[in-house]
Amino acid sequence: MNNSTALDIKNVSKDYRLQGGKHLQALDDITFDVKQGEIFGLLGPNGAGKSTLINILAGTVIKSKGMVNVWGFDLDLNPRQVRASIGIVPQEVNVDPFFTPRKLLDIQAGMYGVSKKDRITDKILELTSLTDKADSYMRSLSGGMRRRLLVAKAMVHQPPILILDEPTAGVDVDLRQKLLENVKELNRQGVTIILTTHYLQEAEELCDRIAIINHGKIVALDKTENLLSQIHLKKIKFKVKNFKNIGEKLDNNLVIEYLKNNEISIKYDKTINNIEDIISKIKEKGLEIEDIMTEDADLEDVFIKLTNNL
Repeated sequence: MNNSTALDIKNVSKDYRLQGGKHLQALDDITFDVKQGEIFGLLGPNGAGKSTLINILAGTVIKSKGMVNVWGFDLDLNPRQVRASIGIVPQEVNVDPFFTPRKLLDIQAGMYGVSKKDRITDKILELTSLTDKADSYMRSLSGGMRRRLLVAKAMVHQPPILILDEPTAGVDVDLRQKLLENVKELNRQGVTIILTTHYLQEAEELCDRIAIINHGKIVALDKTENLLSQIHLKKIKFKVKNFKNIGEKLDNNLVIEYLKNNEISIKYDKTINNIEDIISKIKEKGLEIEDIMTEDADLEDVFIKLTNNL
């Protein structure tokens, strides 16, 4: 493990023994690392193994085999130092209604053995945009504030790594944007962030690198832009003056979809066709083009491609 690595996972497996002598392989020989200062995305469908991996890092699940090294500490040899190096923000919003954010953070710091003089409660409240509500009771906090409070709780012992498990699940668009700005700000302050999310747009916007996990195996691990470049499909939309049906296909590779507002959409593989060819073929069919809009494939296309039939 070199100085620029925050988390190093080598050949980690988790095998559950079920009734009747059956086995469930939750993690199957997983290997990856997370660099200091990056935002690392851990994506996968439900049941893929993400939660098992997070629970191993949290110390609530014991791995069957493999090595986990966090900030230079081996999980088997130094479990307390590993726990001290990680802050985990859970999916469930579960906070005590009888405490204020300030009081809750002080209690949490005490549980981690942080002395009063070393506590940075005010700084954490500021970082998570909760200063105005520091002394308000929980019932007066919105859902978004409670989510941010979970982040604040995970930071009381100043861990260099923060794991955010589905941080924006079930929140509205405005709140999601605020939470994402929060994550970016924490990262700018030097915190290494591991993010699990179902919102692929979120991962596309935030993550430097992404690992996609399926059936307990890593099926892809690369820089976000490299994953996106794997997909050759593009979509092109034409707004036409004389909108009419010109058939189901332009040729064998080009299927036509008819949209509203005098628009047609065509998906094409950029390794086979180019836009000029498609424009020529549409004009040959007697359509007059008013406007052209193109879209690249997004992370959802990558995700579907990699997790289907695996």
